[in-house]
This record gives sequence, C-alpha cells and structure tokens, in this order.
Amino acid sequence: MRSEYYFLVGLVFVTASGCASNGSGIIIDKKGTDMSRYEQDLAECQEYAKQVESQTAGSAAGGAVVGGVVGAIFGGGEGALKGAGAGAVVGVARGESATGQEKKTVVKNCLRNRGYKVLN
Repeated sequence: MRSEYYFLVGLVFVTASGCASNGSGIIIDKKGTDMSRYEQDLAECQEYAKQVESQTAGSAAGGAVVGGVVGAIFGGGEGALKGAGAGAVVGVARGESATGQEKKTVVKNCLRNRGYKVLN
C-alpha cells in the first residue's frame, strides 16, 4: 500500500510540474511590435484565459469511478479503493492537461484578435 501511495504522489508532482503558465511558449512575430504594449496585452489575455472552467474535478470523479470498477473486478474490495485512487489521479492529470491547452488557445486567440501574428 505504501509504494502505491508514493507512486501516486510522484505522479501528481510530475503532472503538476508539466503544466505551463497560460502564455508560456507562445511565439509571435516581433517585427514592428511595441513589446511593452505586447506584455500588457499578453497579461490581459492571460486574465481572460483564467475564466476557462477547470475540468479537473469532473475528470477526477470520473477517473475514480472507472478505476474503482476496474479495481473491484480484478482485485476485490481493496482493489476497488486502490483503483479509485489511481483513477482519480489519472483523471486530475487529464483534466489539468486539457484545461491548460484550452487556456493556451484562449491566449493565442486573444492575441490574434489584437493584431499580433502568432506563429505557433
């Protein structure tokens, strides 16, 4: 039981460390761009992206249910508990990833609508 706990905790940390901020990794064509204005626009676009509803809770609950069912089928009562825990962790990871991608899309679209040439 202890090794599964450490594995799940480690998985959460690896997943969390892989999440980038809303605007990181966005590449724009800087030619003719007022960079101080861009920084202000980027910050405003990142604020809009914060409105993206987090999908984490729903994904965790769904993952826990599926993991619990699979654990119950293959491992009995204790297997259901372990499966639910593992399913919740995987669900959270998927939800965070999808939410992060959606936020990045919002930032990119916002910048494009403000006249920036987003290259990626």
